[in-house]
Amino acid sequence: MSSRRAGVFAVLLATLLASAPRVEADVVERVVAVVNDRAIFLSEVRRRALPFLERLLEIPSETKRSEARATLYRQIVDQLIDEELIRQAAAKMEIRVSNADVERAVQNVMQQNQLSPEEFWAAVAEQGYTEAQYRQNLRDQLLHLKVMNQRVRSRVNITERDVRREYENRARKANRALRFRASHVFFPLPPGAGILEVAEVRERATEVRARLESEADFFRAAREIGGGELGWLSQGDLPGELEQALLALSPGEISAPVRGAAGYHIFFLHERERGSAAVPPFDAVKDEIYRVMLDEAMERQEKLFLAELRREADIRNLLEDAESGLASSR
Repeated sequence: MSSRRAGVFAVLLATLLASAPRVEADVVERVVAVVNDRAIFLSEVRRRALPFLERLLEIPSETKRSEARATLYRQIVDQLIDEELIRQAAAKMEIRVSNADVERAVQNVMQQNQLSPEEFWAAVAEQGYTEAQYRQNLRDQLLHLKVMNQRVRSRVNITERDVRREYENRARKANRALRFRASHVFFPLPPGAGILEVAEVRERATEVRARLESEADFFRAAREIGGGELGWLSQGDLPGELEQALLALSPGEISAPVRGAAGYHIFFLHERERGSAAVPPFDAVKDEIYRVMLDEAMERQEKLFLAELRREADIRNLLEDAESGLASSR
């Protein structure tokens, strides 16, 4: 696949990653969960699991392979329950996604990747998806965003005082910490990403990292996929797992993929030093600080909102009753 076509799937909101290609139509329609009055079927669990089953065969131990398979099925059912809860919440709130909304999103992805309609749909087909599947998954993602913006965004209130407090905290750390000049290749996760989306993005980041043997390779990937120069960062600017990845590098080295709140990063360390850092004026960075604080607060509130939906719903997880059917899909 060309790099432009491959780039489609880093910007698709990872919508396709939530579903696998179509499976045969003779799947037994067993119920694996009921959310209020809506059933979730075994066929959908099989469809979601399909891309991952071959990878499980790489696990040498049958016991560990069975445990991994059972974990995968449980995670898929949990994700499907959350998706159904969001759909039901959207219906109560009279939130809808129109065909025009979906078409605008499709056109935006095409423009971002500089692909003609023919090139775009060919890239989708190469991944084993139909146009209808792609549009439906994009519709589901847009519905998720609308629900979260209406129900979750109203719970988040970040004031300028909060932003200034965070700015002052960063400034104190910058004056006594290591400083890094780094770049990254970035693989975004879609809002509300489930286990399958995360696994697909992680796999793509791992595949790209395996091809990076030099600084030139790294910056070529950053141009094609997304990312680039991060400039100077002070110790404490990044979340712990990202900072640890940089601390482990020597100048000129490339990190393994590391997950952050918004996606996976591959870092390249240009240089680092210890000492007092020049702190930019508050007005120059307040918008960036606000965006980071907003993203973190939204993620926390989204988890709380989903927990509330689960508490209020009548959920019956029947996965164990359907295990014989799942076993037949192995």
